[in-house]
Amino acid sequence: MSDLSAALARCQVDVRRVHRWIHEPRSVALARAELRDALSAWGLSAAEDDAVVVLSELMTNAVVHARLSDERCIETVFCRGWGGVRMAVDDADERVPQLRDQDVEGGRGLAIVAELSDRWGVHPRRRLGKSVWAIVSAPGGRYL
Repeated sequence: MSDLSAALARCQVDVRRVHRWIHEPRSVALARAELRDALSAWGLSAAEDDAVVVLSELMTNAVVHARLSDERCIETVFCRGWGGVRMAVDDADERVPQLRDQDVEGGRGLAIVAELSDRWGVHPRRRLGKSVWAIVSAPGGRYL
C-alpha cells in the first residue's frame, strides 16, 4: 500500500474519537491531551490553540457544575471535519449552561467558547443529560 493510500484509508476511518472521563479535575488535562493527539493525527494542529482552550472550558464546566452520581462519567466526542473539529462534552446533568454577565466574578467560560469557536450550542441527549458542543476551524479553514 502506498503512503497516499494509507493516508486516505486513515482519513476514511479516523474521523471520530470518543472518550469517557471520571468526574474529577484531572480529566480536563487528560481530555486536552487526547484532543491534541487527535488534531495532530488529522493534520489540524493549526486549530490546536483555540480548540484546546474551548475544550478546557467545556470540560471544566462539566467537572465543576455537573451533578453526577459516582458511576456517571463525562464523555467527549471529537469529530474531524475538513478544516476543523467539532467537540462535544456530554454529561448526565439536565441543567443547561447559560452565558453570564461578564462583570460577575467567574462564569466567563462560555463567553470564551463563543469567542473562539465558529459555533457552539447545547442539546439534550437521547438518554439522560446534555451535550455541549463547539466547532473550531483552523485559521483560514472552515469546518465542513
